[in-house]
Amino acid sequence: MVEIIQANATHTDLIVAIGKQAFRESHGHSASKENIDNYISKTYNTDKILKEFDHRNVHYHLIYSDGSIAGFSKIELHTKNENINASALTKLDRIYLLEAFHGKKLGVQLFQYNIELSKKQNQNGIWLAVWTENQKAVIFYQKMGFKIVGAFDFKISETHKNPNHIMYLEYK
Repeated sequence: MVEIIQANATHTDLIVAIGKQAFRESHGHSASKENIDNYISKTYNTDKILKEFDHRNVHYHLIYSDGSIAGFSKIELHTKNENINASALTKLDRIYLLEAFHGKKLGVQLFQYNIELSKKQNQNGIWLAVWTENQKAVIFYQKMGFKIVGAFDFKISETHKNPNHIMYLEYK
């Protein structure tokens, strides 16, 4: 059984733990261990995640599979992108599944859940940044209808950046 729930501040520690693990699993080889560790400590800490719950346009969702936490998503409503000439856009900031849950179509379910939420909020489309070397994710988003519309350098540290595609899905 799959369950998706909206997260709140009481889920902060769970989001921190999943974020750390999932980022290591998907990006841990993209930079030095020191750079990855520093990025994770700055990005996935209780104070930072807790503050995000104060923003009404930020929405976290948790996905469970047979009662076990499998991952989370984060969207930001009304977030523009310089590569997209449209208003009322949602940014899919994160969609993380733990490796143990890959291949179970949970990413598709969580993704579709976020699309529906975005549409209900009268958004015109959704965009994201994805590491160019994460071909599994790039192919997934292309299958879901996204188009590459730009590029972005994802800053891991002061000395390391990963090239990303900006991808966009316009709602019809």
